[in-house]
Amino acid sequence: MDTVAELTIVRHGQSVANVAFAEAHARGVATHGLTGSDADIPLSPSGRRQATRLGRWLAAQPADRHPDHVVCSPYRRARQTWARVADTTATLGVTPVDLDGRLVDRLMGELELLTPLMIAERFPAEAARLATDGPYAYRPPGGETFDDVAARVRATLADLHRRHAGRRVWLVAHDAVVVAARHVLEGLSFADLDAILATTPVANTSLTRYVATHGRLDLVEFAAVPHAP
Repeated sequence: MDTVAELTIVRHGQSVANVAFAEAHARGVATHGLTGSDADIPLSPSGRRQATRLGRWLAAQPADRHPDHVVCSPYRRARQTWARVADTTATLGVTPVDLDGRLVDRLMGELELLTPLMIAERFPAEAARLATDGPYAYRPPGGETFDDVAARVRATLADLHRRHAGRRVWLVAHDAVVVAARHVLEGLSFADLDAILATTPVANTSLTRYVATHGRLDLVEFAAVPHAP
């Protein structure tokens, strides 16, 4: 077998930035109070609870649903998510997590941690370029397009197939990684994916799962949250 047996991609739990962005949008203000880098954004209290619930759900699953290998984005919110899951499932003997920098969120360069309204006020030319290029093709100054994200996700998947063929692998990462993985594995266009996301967003701690069939990975669950209260 030249593929992993099963691939599950987990989005991190709710972060303090998720909360701050939502509150700023609801209030219609161009400020959110966040400081520091995107990589250092931690989970919110709700995000920690979500990760604990995910761990409890995983602990209750049969052995053939437990991961053999776990790879995590090095961003703080992803590492904290898996740490809480691992603490909850310690008795299962799940292997320690590996970190892979190719699983980080989409890099936004100079626009990091800026809401759309903040970008419009501070960088109106970039806001106009974003509107013209569209959210997937747009490259922020010093940042990435979704094709760039897809390229690093594609390289990660190739390494996983080579090193962990026949094993169940979990990736703990970001919604951009989930979207890029669907693009790579299913050949979906970003326009198609945008339509899918409009009705089924990638929720915090949701699971997107693929199972190997005849040497290829087939989608069996997308953005599922079986551990939701």
